[in-house]
Amino acid sequence: MSQINIPILDLKSQYQAIKAEIQTAVNQVLDSGQFILGPVVKAFETDVANYLGVKHAIGVNSGTDALVIGLRAMGIVPGDEVITTPFSFFATAESISMVGATPVFVDIQADSFNIDPNLIEAAITPKTKAIMPVHLYGNPAAMTQILEIAAKHNLKVIEDCAQAFGAVYKGDCAGCGCGEAARDRILGSYVGTIGDVGAFSFFPTKNLGAYGDGGLITTNDDQVAETARMLRVHGAKERYNNLMLGYNSRLDAMQAAILQVKLRHIDGWNHQRQQVAKTYSHLLAGADGVIVPKFSEGHVFHQYTVRVLGGKRDQVKQALAEAGIGAMIYYPIPQDKLPIYLGLHAENPVSNQLGQEVLSLPMWPELASAQIETVATALKSQL
Repeated sequence: MSQINIPILDLKSQYQAIKAEIQTAVNQVLDSGQFILGPVVKAFETDVANYLGVKHAIGVNSGTDALVIGLRAMGIVPGDEVITTPFSFFATAESISMVGATPVFVDIQADSFNIDPNLIEAAITPKTKAIMPVHLYGNPAAMTQILEIAAKHNLKVIEDCAQAFGAVYKGDCAGCGCGEAARDRILGSYVGTIGDVGAFSFFPTKNLGAYGDGGLITTNDDQVAETARMLRVHGAKERYNNLMLGYNSRLDAMQAAILQVKLRHIDGWNHQRQQVAKTYSHLLAGADGVIVPKFSEGHVFHQYTVRVLGGKRDQVKQALAEAGIGAMIYYPIPQDKLPIYLGLHAENPVSNQLGQEVLSLPMWPELASAQIETVATALKSQL
């Protein structure tokens, strides 16, 4: 039995480093006796809005709720179509379906894992009302080109930032055919502040993760923000005065307090993730049978995902597991191939191919150089 034990993710080391801060924040909430919304949640919303440089930040129960409420707040209704990527976690398409709209899947770029902006216009119909790019694995999508298409066709843009807190658009997206002036306007912006709405997840495994569920909606639109705030509390602006059907989707004070502590460390953690990614790519450079991810400056590497070629991905994953090394497949079945959507959409060959090749390696900020080298050596031995 292998003596190596390198999981896909280890949250314990991060907690130990900030344990005193976390315990102080949690104790303050317990002493306050106020656990749902309230001043602690408001303070976190203010801090995160200031960090991102956005007018409104609205805490909700999960990243999925952030997408659903964000779509409704933008006015997406049954019968509408929303263009998105097939290569993402199910919540992306699920949120569109949950508001009664139809997800329209547009294939991805093999080197960025994100929606291919050059294919979007061909998917637009009179029913199309929005585009939902996903910044997959923490890598910003080709936002300038997406915004130009949205403006041309009067479409809304909702960014799925579930895996990309702190990611910055640097304008180095693959194959981008956007205009320089348009690109310069959003250059250096955090994802989630570029489109009409941003939706974040604070699931514990995320770069900025709570110790339970949590999510966030961001927008610079006052009306969207007001509607989102109503939707998170059963559609009410004032208690017992419900104006629309909404949700019970409030960020609790305990998670907000934890996130407020973690927000102070996020830049350092994301920088460490980038260094881990650079080390992996250096060690795997030139290895036959594997393609390392494209490194863009604003990428925050929620996952470090390689492509294993030659149909060997599953056996490589198994061999790593037997060696005591965790690896995961995000995602083995693209959304358009899931039973709920199967046969309803055109083929997306790049997405289909990557579903057979992607393999995510251990990734967390405190991952040691020796551990990275062990993983890289084990991977190369199986190619």
